[in-house]
Amino acid sequence: MAATPVWSVDPRTGKHREQVAVEATPRELDEAVRAAHAARGSLADAGRRAAFLRAAADLLDEAASHVIEAADAETALGPGRLTGELARTTGQFRAFADAVDEGSYLDVRIDRADPTTAPPRPELRRYKVPLGVVAVYAASNFPLAFSVPGGDTASALAAGCPVVVKAHPDHPATSELCASLLRRAAVSAGLPAEVVAVVHGFDAGLELIRHPLVTAAGFTGSIRGGRALFDAAAARPVPIPFHGELGSLNPVVVTPAAAAERAEEIGGGLAGSVTLGVGQFCVKPGLVLVPEGAGGDRLAGALTKALGETEPGVLLDHRMRENFVAGVRERAALPGVDAPVTPGAGGEHTVGAGYLSVPARTLLEGGPYEALLEECFGPVTVLVRYADQDEAAAVLGRLPGNLTATLQLSAAEADGGPGPAAELISQVTTLAGRVVVNGWPTGVAVAPAQHHGGPYPAATSHSTSVGGTAIERWLRPVAYQSVPDALLPAELREANPLNLPRRVTGG
Repeated sequence: MAATPVWSVDPRTGKHREQVAVEATPRELDEAVRAAHAARGSLADAGRRAAFLRAAADLLDEAASHVIEAADAETALGPGRLTGELARTTGQFRAFADAVDEGSYLDVRIDRADPTTAPPRPELRRYKVPLGVVAVYAASNFPLAFSVPGGDTASALAAGCPVVVKAHPDHPATSELCASLLRRAAVSAGLPAEVVAVVHGFDAGLELIRHPLVTAAGFTGSIRGGRALFDAAAARPVPIPFHGELGSLNPVVVTPAAAAERAEEIGGGLAGSVTLGVGQFCVKPGLVLVPEGAGGDRLAGALTKALGETEPGVLLDHRMRENFVAGVRERAALPGVDAPVTPGAGGEHTVGAGYLSVPARTLLEGGPYEALLEECFGPVTVLVRYADQDEAAAVLGRLPGNLTATLQLSAAEADGGPGPAAELISQVTTLAGRVVVNGWPTGVAVAPAQHHGGPYPAATSHSTSVGGTAIERWLRPVAYQSVPDALLPAELREANPLNLPRRVTGG
């Protein structure tokens, strides 16, 4: 059987640029996973891991012009956006290198023996160990920060886990270029290149999640694709953790007081957030609760003006463009749904931004209106006009889990303590992994306190894929009871030879 070619495609024209690779056969996939598994022991040295992560960041920075050129050619995201994304990507590698050096991610805990308790407590020492080979499924919309050199890869390597990445078909050339840089970085740090591997092909992605030597997986993508992999991970003879980010509506609630106070500002900010990256951010605000009345009308007018002045843009591929055009057409055709700025096809290869508007009481009828409560990938949002707080609460009560929820409050509400604003905070906390007040959800800061996840279907676990605690996904705890000091791992020995932070109970 002839090998299936993997093509790099220009989304601005839909034409093939070059053949980058061929789809991995079952044998090739097995070889890649087995080689990664065989290399896992080399990652045990924390010093080498940290050096590897910093070398990877340095090489990506040195090759910045080539990386950005390759990514722009395959995604049409533009050099400006990609320059920022590359900085975020290399920043993640350096942040995880610092975390490896610092060591608190190992969560070392020591409970000294205490014969006076009832029953007597034995000596217990606990830390975390890497799981093994991690499968990473690259995202389409972030060809660097959520792809081959992305946060899943960086955090897994920091934990001591080799990685096999299923490349996204929208940017295979970028994937191969970044993988070659990561492998060079590994070798420069004294590690085998096989600690990072890349495979291509839909079938390879399915076989990867089923491979018996794969111990965990990270995914960013659609609900349909993520759920299929999630179910496959659970159906294995030995199920494995599947940390998937699947989809999110990212609701926004604008209070009547906020609309009265700064309608134009909110409308303009909303337009910017909806159209950032041509609406292809996983945290794009896809549903906005706006009050009926003069303030809400002013907000809608500002949004209409801003979106009407937005130039058409190119989506990541033509399949996404077709899905976007069909999705907004289906939603706009529903009775009672208006399209003040009609989203859809902007040209042969582009799409135009817009928004739909529907009364909350109509949306609450359910049935075909449930489509308005589903993510539509691209530059569109849904304004839901509500009559009172009860109606807004009823809409929120219909929403699935989300990555984010945003509240636009007046100055008095933001400073007012207990009251309707506090009740809204409480309600949206049940819906989302990150709550934003008087800002916009687009833009996910890479910081220790960040959480990028949320209730299903936003994510399939309670972990984060962004920030320092993302490393925890690829570790498992082990406790040692009454083990002689000489037989303990170095991380747990009494002398603390690695100088790790640890919590100690007892004398």
